[in-house]
Amino acid sequence: MKSRWMRLAGIVLAAAALVAACDFTEKEEEGTYKYFVLVANAAAGKLSVYSMNSSSGALKEVTGSPYTVGAEPQSVAVDPTGQYVYVANYFSDSISAFAIDPATGELATVTGSPFSAGFGPYAITVEPTGKFAYVANADGGDVWPYLIDPDTGALAPYSGLAADSAVHPSSVVTDPAGQFLYVANEYSGTVSAFAIDIASGELTAIAGSPFATVGYVKTVAMDPEGRFLYAANDTTRNVSAYTIDAATGALSVVPGSPFLAGHNAQSVTVDPTGAFAYVGNWGSSSISAFAINQDTGALSSISGSPFAGSAAPSALAVDPQGKYLCVANYWSDSVSVFAVNAASGSLAELAGSPYAAAEEGHPSAIAVIRIAQ
Repeated sequence: MKSRWMRLAGIVLAAAALVAACDFTEKEEEGTYKYFVLVANAAAGKLSVYSMNSSSGALKEVTGSPYTVGAEPQSVAVDPTGQYVYVANYFSDSISAFAIDPATGELATVTGSPFSAGFGPYAITVEPTGKFAYVANADGGDVWPYLIDPDTGALAPYSGLAADSAVHPSSVVTDPAGQFLYVANEYSGTVSAFAIDIASGELTAIAGSPFATVGYVKTVAMDPEGRFLYAANDTTRNVSAYTIDAATGALSVVPGSPFLAGHNAQSVTVDPTGAFAYVGNWGSSSISAFAINQDTGALSSISGSPFAGSAAPSALAVDPQGKYLCVANYWSDSVSVFAVNAASGSLAELAGSPYAAAEEGHPSAIAVIRIAQ
């Protein structure tokens, strides 16, 4: 049997100074917010945390960062309230959990962390109510539900409710209503779909699941209204697009799918307005940008796409304002920030970008969050 290091090899595989006077707080009609960027560094076993200037997009690493997690962290998720951060540690078979200081972004380890996982936890998400977390175990080929303690952030694994997925599940996402969960099964080239029992957390396979893609699907992402699902296909350099049946959760291929991206299209994200989709092309160190047809979910390339990035973009996230695209760069150990043109979706890298991540960390996952003050 191949070692995990061999399997990982098969899977893939200084920022400008900020002026001290920078205001990293945003004021909106409904309140005051702060923005933070969290980056899992696979090789270093660290989690980097940055505050983001909501006006300029500039990043500043918070005190205490990077924080130690487990071996080979591959995914990071935050509960809907912004109180707790969870990291899936692939080689440690564990989940690290932290409480986040809403004012500073500094992290404190949750009592009991790290929590046990299945064999090779590779992806994690928290459903919209914040009651359950779901972990895709790549080497176990299954998904574990966890009950989240709302007072402490501690996780209780419901391994008895584990749902079988397929070969090497590598990404997991829920719809905005918390009814359905979708899993990218990298080596089987499929997407598994489940209905969520919000009372128990149990998953039930949806009729027709798993649904075929056209290559080794690395990640999946959904539009903010839960109408469309997108799958980045690493081996075929494209993106599969699906419509989601609102009643059943079943997937139907969008006409014209798959849509051409770049070499080793490994990561995909959708902006919070649902207007644009972005794909990180690991092999060509670029970002493909698409406009989303609001009626059909079809993708059309944006003028100027693909946009040049840093070495091996491994994960993407758009901030909750829809103003900035943040990119984790695996081989350059950095985080790039691009301004998003609200009208066209085109990208322009910020002055001072990319920002340094953990030394020889190899960033593998990224999340951008907004926390009310």
